[in-house]
Amino acid sequence: MTEQPHSIQLTDPRALRAYAHPTRMTLVGLLRSSGPFTATRAAELTGESVASCSYHLRILAKYGLVEQAPGGKGREKPWRATARFTEWPEHSEDAAVVQAADALSGAAIEHYFHRVMRAVEMRHSLPGEWREAEQFGDTLLHLTPEELAGLGRRIDELLRPYEEREPDRARRPEGARPVAVLRIAFVDRELTDLAENPDSTHSTDSTDGTDDQEE
Repeated sequence: MTEQPHSIQLTDPRALRAYAHPTRMTLVGLLRSSGPFTATRAAELTGESVASCSYHLRILAKYGLVEQAPGGKGREKPWRATARFTEWPEHSEDAAVVQAADALSGAAIEHYFHRVMRAVEMRHSLPGEWREAEQFGDTLLHLTPEELAGLGRRIDELLRPYEEREPDRARRPEGARPVAVLRIAFVDRELTDLAENPDSTHSTDSTDGTDDQEE
């Protein structure tokens, strides 16, 4: 069995637009964590119809995000993800790529938001040790582009040992649960504008500095 590639790169605007669909993002995420599975199982997991899941899986396959896996009976063929992560351009000279990539980033953020809100709604059911370990907070830093890129590389290095054991369930320690680690670092334009125009009356709802708030 060949090892699954680390990531798939999307650069075609059509592929970027195709992936920016909440059901397709959900299907790829489920296949990466719980696949392979059939369209029937996908329907059970997502609440969509089998026909809808079959359609979305075919679209994802068209752009290389999923593929049919061995096994299955009759028309019930299982699907699997082709890579563990999806990446797309942060910058491009092609305006069509920029527009599609930004739209995909927006869709991904909205997808993350719904997952985080669901996690918050269900926190009451977690044991106390997990509630204390979860992290919700933000930090304001003043960085250069080079420092921000370097910070990203250091975070990659920190996560890599945990990522490497993901494909092999036997390597996961007893008591481990799936934990989504979100990484979002952006230039805060509201604070930038405020710093450059101190007399402006523009307000901001920033919560900078609220690190790991608990009840």
